[in-house]
Amino acid sequence: MTKPTLDSVKRAKPVVDDTPAPKKRPRVPRLSLAAWKQFVGVAKPYWQEDQKKQAWALLLLLIVLMLVETQLAVMLNDQAGEMTSALAGRDGDRFWTSVRACLYILAVAVPVYAFYYYMRDLFANQWRRWLTGRFLDGYLKGRKYYKLGYDSEIDNPDQRISEDINTFTGRSTHFLLIFLGSIMQLVAFSAVLWSISHVLVAVLAVYALAGTVIALWIFGTPLIHLNFWQLRREADFRFSLMRLRENAESIAFYRGEAQERAHIDGRFEKVIHNFSRLIKKQRSLNLFQRTFSQLTLVLPFVILAKGVLSGELEVGRAVQAAGAFTAVLTAVGIIVDNFESLSRFVAGIGRLQALSNLLLPDAEPKAATDKPRPRIEKRPGEHLALEALTLHPPQSERVLIKELNLVLKPGDALLITGESGCGKSSLLRAIAGLWHTGSGVIHHPPIEQFFFLPQQPYLQPGTLRSQLIYPSAECDLDDDALLEILDQVHLPRLAERVGGLDAVQDWAKLLSVGEQQRLAFARVLVHGPSIVILDEATSALDSGNEASLYARLRASGTTLISIAHRPAVLQHHTHVLHLLGDGKWELHEADGFEFDAPVTALRSGVQPAQQPRVVAAAGGVKSAA
Repeated sequence: MTKPTLDSVKRAKPVVDDTPAPKKRPRVPRLSLAAWKQFVGVAKPYWQEDQKKQAWALLLLLIVLMLVETQLAVMLNDQAGEMTSALAGRDGDRFWTSVRACLYILAVAVPVYAFYYYMRDLFANQWRRWLTGRFLDGYLKGRKYYKLGYDSEIDNPDQRISEDINTFTGRSTHFLLIFLGSIMQLVAFSAVLWSISHVLVAVLAVYALAGTVIALWIFGTPLIHLNFWQLRREADFRFSLMRLRENAESIAFYRGEAQERAHIDGRFEKVIHNFSRLIKKQRSLNLFQRTFSQLTLVLPFVILAKGVLSGELEVGRAVQAAGAFTAVLTAVGIIVDNFESLSRFVAGIGRLQALSNLLLPDAEPKAATDKPRPRIEKRPGEHLALEALTLHPPQSERVLIKELNLVLKPGDALLITGESGCGKSSLLRAIAGLWHTGSGVIHHPPIEQFFFLPQQPYLQPGTLRSQLIYPSAECDLDDDALLEILDQVHLPRLAERVGGLDAVQDWAKLLSVGEQQRLAFARVLVHGPSIVILDEATSALDSGNEASLYARLRASGTTLISIAHRPAVLQHHTHVLHLLGDGKWELHEADGFEFDAPVTALRSGVQPAQQPRVVAAAGGVKSAA
C-alpha cells in the first residue's frame, strides 16, 4: 500500500452552514391542461412501446362491446316507450309483442354486459402489470431506491408504486371508457331526443353546461387539494405503523410504547383532520349532485306535458323522451356525476408524475435552477485508489474528508478509525458509489470484485440457501460445499437446526445478530471477492470468532477495508486511516498504532519517532516522523 502524495494543497475552505433548506410544499395539481399533460406523460408509453399491440387490441374490443351495449340500451329504451303506449291504449297484442322483444334483447345484453366488465378489468390489470414493472425497473436501476431515501422531494415511493399505479390504471380505464361510452350515448340518444322535442335538447345543453361550470368553479381545486393531502397523510400514518413493526424489539427494550403511541396518534390525527375537511366539501358536492340529477326526473315531463295533455304526443313517447333525456344528460354531465372520484384521480396523477420524473429516463427533466454541484468521479482501475478525494454528505456542504490520497494493492488491509460522525461509513458509501457529492477520483476494479458487509446484515425472505448465496440468485456450489462454508464460519449445526438448506424462516428474528454476522461472512466465502469492505461487521462477535473470521479472509489474500473500534482487529491490518474530523486525516502503519492515543497528540501531529505517518493538516499534507 503506497502512502499519500506529498504535494501541497490549498488551504481548507471555511466551514459552510449546512443547515438544510426549508422543504418546499409539494405542488398540488389542478383539474386543468397541466393535469392532462401529467396524465399523458405517465400513460403514453404503454400505448407506444412493447405492449402497444395488445393494448390497442384490447381497447378496440372494448369499444366494440360498448357500441353493442349502447345499441342494446337504445333498443330497450324504445321498447319501454312501446310498452307504455300499449298500456295507455289498452292494446294487449302490442304490449306482449314488446315484452317478447325486451326479453330477446336482454338475452343478448346480459352476457354482453358481463363480458364487457370482465374485459375492462382485464385491460386495467394488464396495464397495471406493465406500468408497475416499468416503475420498478427505474426504482431499482442505478440504486435510485437508495437515493430517494434521503431525497425530501418524494414521500412514500412504496405507496406510489403499489397503490397509486393501481388507482391510476383502474381509474384511467374507467374514465376512458365512460368518456367513450358517453360520446356513443350522446350520439345515439340525441337523435331520439331531437326527433321528439327540439326545446328539450336546448334545455338539456344549457342545464348540463351550467352544472359542469358550477362543479369545476366551486368544488374543483379544493377537492383535488384535499384528496392530494389525504393520500399523503394516509401514507405517513401507514409508514409509522410499519416502522413500529420493524423496530418492535428495540422499542420493547426501551419501553417506548408511550412515545410511539404519541407519534402514531399525531400522524393519525392529521389523517382524521384532513378527512373531516374532505367530507365537509364532499357533503356540499353530494347535495349539488343529487339536486342536479333528481331534477331530471321532473324536467322532461314539465317540458313535454303540454304536448301529452293536448294529445299531440303519446304517453309512451314522453317516457321514451325522458329516458333519452336522462341518457344524454348522463353523457354530457359526466364531470358533474364523477367529480369526487375524478378529483381523487387527479391528485394521484400528480404524485405518480413526480415519481416518474425521478425514476424514468424518458421523463421530462426538471429545469436547472441551481448551479450543479461537483461530483466524485469514478474510473476503472487495476487497484482501488483514491485521488484527492473530498467528500460531503448529500445536500450538505460539510467537509467530512479533504483531499485523501491512497492506493490499496492486493493483500493490503486498511483499518479506518475515528470518532463517531467523522465520516468513516461515509467513505465506504463513496467507494461503493452510493454517495457522489464531493470531488476527486476513485479508481476501482470491476464492482463485481467488491463485497460489502454492513454492521446489520440484510436477510431476505427465502431459504437458508438463498441467504448464503445472496445477492446471487444461483450458485455452482453443491450442498456439501455450502455446509462446509457454514462450518468455517462457526455455524456447523445451523442447517440441521432450521430444517436444511431449503428451509424457509424469518431469519432476522430467528438468528441472533452474531449469527447473522457470521452468515454474512459465509456469503464472502461463497462469492470469493478480491476486495471485502467491512463496516463494523464483527461488532456482535466474541473475540475468538472475530479473530478466526479475519484470519480466514487474510489467508485467502483478500484485500480488506474495515471500520472497527476494537484493538484486537489491528493485527489483521497493514495500515490505519485515522479520520480526525473537519476533513483532516492521518495514515499510519498498523504496527505500533495505538487506539487509545490522546486525541490532542493525534491532532497536533506528535507521535513516537519510530512510527512513520502522513498527517493531513489545515495547511496541507505533510510528512512527519
